[in-house]
Amino acid sequence: MPNIRHTVWICAAKEVVYRAISTQEGLSSWWTPFTIAKAENGTVSRFTFGNGYFKAMEIKELEPFQTVKWFCVAGADEWIGTLISFELLYGDQETLLSIYPEMQGQFEQGSSSWGTLLLFQHDDWEAYSAMFAECSYTWGAFLRSLKLLCETGKGKPWPNQHRV
Repeated sequence: MPNIRHTVWICAAKEVVYRAISTQEGLSSWWTPFTIAKAENGTVSRFTFGNGYFKAMEIKELEPFQTVKWFCVAGADEWIGTLISFELLYGDQETLLSIYPEMQGQFEQGSSSWGTLLLFQHDDWEAYSAMFAECSYTWGAFLRSLKLLCETGKGKPWPNQHRV
């Protein structure tokens, strides 16, 4: 099964990033302003986009300041049954670079030598498809929005995620 992967260096404390990916206020500020979410295992969060389209995610795991996992229960057919996870690693660039040398470019452009490395996964897609490709690209835009929110206090949630 194909899987989407993104790794993002965020120059902010893991507590800041965790709140952004686990609370209604945080999620509304970088993904879609039309979010209904409660940070509790087993609850279902709803993320509404244009024309009434929405995705619903059952919260499978919340490990404060470390992990958030969702299971998609409603949305586009290709999304249903997929698992989305956010893993947070807090530390200094030198230590994290020894584990993730491919992050050199992002570390060099960061504004701080300390921060949170976000390991994002969207797993269990049935096939490589046009939607898979579009979602991989758009996740990158939304994760940039998350980075902006955590570093500057202002994200670019839907419908502005692709705007410069």
